[in-house]
Amino acid sequence: MQHLKDKVAVITGGNSGIGKATARLFAEEGAQVIMTGRRHDVVDQAVGEIGHGAIGIVGDVSDLEHHQKLADMVKSRFGGLDIYMANAGVINLAASGNVTPEDYDRHFATNTRGVFFGVQAVAPLLRDSGSIIVTSSLAATKVLPDHAVYAGSKAAVAAFAKNWAIEFKPRKIRVNILSPGPVETAILGKLGVSEADRPTFEDYMASLIPAGRMGRPEELARAALFLASDAGSFVNGIELHVDGGMTLA
Repeated sequence: MQHLKDKVAVITGGNSGIGKATARLFAEEGAQVIMTGRRHDVVDQAVGEIGHGAIGIVGDVSDLEHHQKLADMVKSRFGGLDIYMANAGVINLAASGNVTPEDYDRHFATNTRGVFFGVQAVAPLLRDSGSIIVTSSLAATKVLPDHAVYAGSKAAVAAFAKNWAIEFKPRKIRVNILSPGPVETAILGKLGVSEADRPTFEDYMASLIPAGRMGRPEELARAALFLASDAGSFVNGIELHVDGGMTLA
């Protein structure tokens, strides 16, 4: 049984990591997937790997015109959509004293502004009883070293989602928050973790997680499928921590 048969799903940041794993799973479950990403070559590669008629759109979620172009395309080709996953994000860890205005603005332009105006643009196209998933982070609720700006940008989107769950009540659109813990994705390289240092880093992170290991993108994808599908039809306004229990540690 395909849990998303004939559904139309948009996933921002769907060209890598958690977004890509979710796009692949949604497509396998019968959805028409539209994914976005900033780099043309990476988006094209992801589309080729996922198959199932997936569509890639190149654009930056911090650019408000991108959201309108995406909404116009969805309306023109599909008439509307059923699932919107606001997943695109950036992270640059730094102690608060070392954060530049450029660092701050980049985090909030992508992680926060991009989510808010993305939902604003697609909301008129979301079919009644649809689903919105906002990717936040464990860092929004658990204090971690050098995460202040990133955590703030992710805490804001969790607050957006809870408000939207009430705002969209008349249309029965569910809005939920997916909060990953440490996950084995390419973003580790962006954090400055070299391939040589990666085993040591992963061992250290595993020691902080009750499950004894980092998460895998596919595990976050399965959690997103639950929130998007009828399996989660009575789940609304929650923050689902998929972190191996790290919130408790």
